[in-house]
Amino acid sequence: MRLRHIEVIQAILQTGHLGTAAEWLQLPVGDVDATLKDAEHQLGFMLFASVRGRLQATRETLELQADIALLYEALEPVQRLASRLKLHHAPTLRALCTPPLANQLLPQSIAALRRRFQDTPCNLSSQPTREIVKSLLLREAEVGLSLHDPEHPQIQCSVLAQGKLQLLAPHGWLKPKQKYIALQELAGQSMIGLEGQDPLSRLLDAKLQALRPLPVVQTRVQTYQMMRSMVEAGEGLAIVDPFTAYGAREAGLDACPVSPPIMVSLYALTLKDATPAPALNALLEIVTHKAQALLG
Repeated sequence: MRLRHIEVIQAILQTGHLGTAAEWLQLPVGDVDATLKDAEHQLGFMLFASVRGRLQATRETLELQADIALLYEALEPVQRLASRLKLHHAPTLRALCTPPLANQLLPQSIAALRRRFQDTPCNLSSQPTREIVKSLLLREAEVGLSLHDPEHPQIQCSVLAQGKLQLLAPHGWLKPKQKYIALQELAGQSMIGLEGQDPLSRLLDAKLQALRPLPVVQTRVQTYQMMRSMVEAGEGLAIVDPFTAYGAREAGLDACPVSPPIMVSLYALTLKDATPAPALNALLEIVTHKAQALLG
């Protein structure tokens, strides 16, 4: 079968009418009918039968339906790219970030970028750092934002901003206008733990394990956002990144840096051998400005 056969069969499967399928494909009805007959001639069996005014898939077509749908879906990215090339649109900027940066920082930065680069399509996704590295190496993305330096030989890692890890507590737990909290004050407190093997997870565990009496950790979660949710649910206190703390503070929770301070960096991850497009350079400038403003 040809690609045109696949398009016609899928259109008729979706609509049940030759005329509606022709409108969907923006083709004359005669062309759609001729393509359908050509496909049936090549295959050697009927694809559709007319039943009460509708084209109903035959048994053979129903067996082919799942594979036809997969082929049709595979054509969509090619069609989108061809449309952009026809309109001389810029290549898509594909940006990834870890979950703490997905709620505010990256969406706000992309919105600001789109006002400057209106013809640049953008794809956003949230992934763990290790998955961001894989996507960059496979050239499935141009940039990743993370709070963790993966220390990979093919990845360029640039610091855009720095902040401090913060205690997150229910509203009213901290004193009014409290500027920081000593780590020792968390001894014996009910705390939410962070699962994982990244440096921040290990550092937090080491800090908590050094307290006496030990904090009581009954629940462990995988992301800072989940830690915030557990604090909101009354499960205990949590130490989170400054971006999660910013959103939580706006939502009414208490937050302040721990002392002595534990610094955390915002990194931009790119391939070392890649030439950044103007839109990517602009995005990193915007992210840097917005991150420093949030952390300030």
